[in-house]
Amino acid sequence: MARTRSIEILVGAFMAAGFVALFFLAMRVSNLSAGTVTDGYLLKARFDNVGSLKERSPVTLAGVRIGRVESIGFDKATYEALVTLRIGREYDNLPTDTFANIFTSGLLGEQYVGLDPGGATEFLRDGDTIGHTQSALVLEQMIGQFLFNKAAETSQ
Repeated sequence: MARTRSIEILVGAFMAAGFVALFFLAMRVSNLSAGTVTDGYLLKARFDNVGSLKERSPVTLAGVRIGRVESIGFDKATYEALVTLRIGREYDNLPTDTFANIFTSGLLGEQYVGLDPGGATEFLRDGDTIGHTQSALVLEQMIGQFLFNKAAETSQ
């Protein structure tokens, strides 16, 4: 009887540990547990299409996470998406001709902003706008363009 009780306790502890591990995995995949940059500075970038970019998505430079997407809005005057990026204070030497791209990573297709520094001698400051951007590639548009081109080739 005591042996059965101890086996039940071990199975229960194992199940609890499994649920805790599953919870942390879900938090990691959803970007909710990753540390947020709170003491950084803000940069803005305008994109024609942000795809499925979300708030709290990573901002990377050379593959290193240097910040997060703070907010995503819509500019009614230019019909563009306005993305606000919070960059860590220690990365205050981004040249003014830095290029911002929206990339897709991983099996789940998480989108993030990748920065490529330029060669300017002046640096971006809090509130500045990144002038050079490339929007997200939308798979449906690429397939549609491919099919349209193929149809145009066969009709000639």
